Amino acid sequence: MGEAAPAGLQYSPDYAVPPGETLHEVLEKLGMSQAELAERIGRPKKTVNEIIKGKAAITPETALQLERAFRIPASFWNNLQRNYEAVVARLEERKRLKRRTSWLRQIPVRAMVRLRWIRSFSDEVDQLQEVLAFFGVASPDRWQELWTGASVAFRKSTAFENDPGAVAAWLRRGELEAHDIASAPFDRRRFLEVLHDVRSLTIEPPEVFQPQLTDRCAEAGVVVAFVPQLPGARISGATRWISPRKALVQLSLRYKSDDQLWFTFFHEAAHILLHGKKKIFLEGDGSSGTENEEEIASNFAADFLIPQHELDRFLQEERPGKLAIENFAERIGIAAGVVVGRLQYDGVLPYSHCNGLKRRFDWATEQADG
Repeated sequence: MGEAAPAGLQYSPDYAVPPGETLHEVLEKLGMSQAELAERIGRPKKTVNEIIKGKAAITPETALQLERAFRIPASFWNNLQRNYEAVVARLEERKRLKRRTSWLRQIPVRAMVRLRWIRSFSDEVDQLQEVLAFFGVASPDRWQELWTGASVAFRKSTAFENDPGAVAAWLRRGELEAHDIASAPFDRRRFLEVLHDVRSLTIEPPEVFQPQLTDRCAEAGVVVAFVPQLPGARISGATRWISPRKALVQLSLRYKSDDQLWFTFFHEAAHILLHGKKKIFLEGDGSSGTENEEEIASNFAADFLIPQHELDRFLQEERPGKLAIENFAERIGIAAGVVVGRLQYDGVLPYSHCNGLKRRFDWATEQADG
């Protein structure tokens, strides 16, 4: 048995009662034989007997005939038949799904439960149905085709190949969140303006920049979803179009320092601005973009955050120490940690230097780590 059904959900019986049983009870109550009923409704006695034994269905025509014979509405008999067929179909589906419960081992079910993306069930078939509903598919076969089939754009990404179940669950969660976020139609010029504005948010804490970033980007037709990383999904971010007029930037919170987070966001923004709407870009241990596309996106992000001419001027005039970096960051309106990350990436600073200027985030939503 699984969890108690939430309020509003109907009880699903584990057995099916044919409408013929009710018909048999009515006949007994009235003291009417099957032969007499057959005469009254103008149907062969064999047909009446098959209905009672559950071998034949009560058709809409028969329901009307029973209404006249018993003065019991045809809708009553139709509903009995419809409910019976629905229960039979559900029971047959459970038999089929019971043979496929091993598929759940491909999906990080426990982590998804901890994050409250899905409910937990002790019954494996119930759990399988819950996971399928999360993905919006009817069966593991449909999931396989939609998420790992040869036509899937991102399946060759190293990050995806390592644990497709975890990556698919993470992407699906972002998709679901994106559908709940209202946004204007995508406007490229507006999105560029928003990027210039939100650059200043790098100096703010998450409780400030997260809602503002989400709201501002939505004004330009870009949904930003912060989705906790799942074990096995080594992805820092992803970009895709969920409709021709709505783009999604999904951030995994994999990296917890400000330089990595902001670089990832602007890198994903570059994919939206510069690359096609049909591709999905996964950023992690392996990208689904071409080497050239990734290089272009990385250069865009680096220069948007810290213009190259400003960086060149700084390096010519200053020795990049802690105080100099803080002053430079304040002058160009960017977080000092972002400057440190850029200098470390460029080889100007060792990765062991000035890390105290980086801000590290402890995301409240990270419940699946470990």
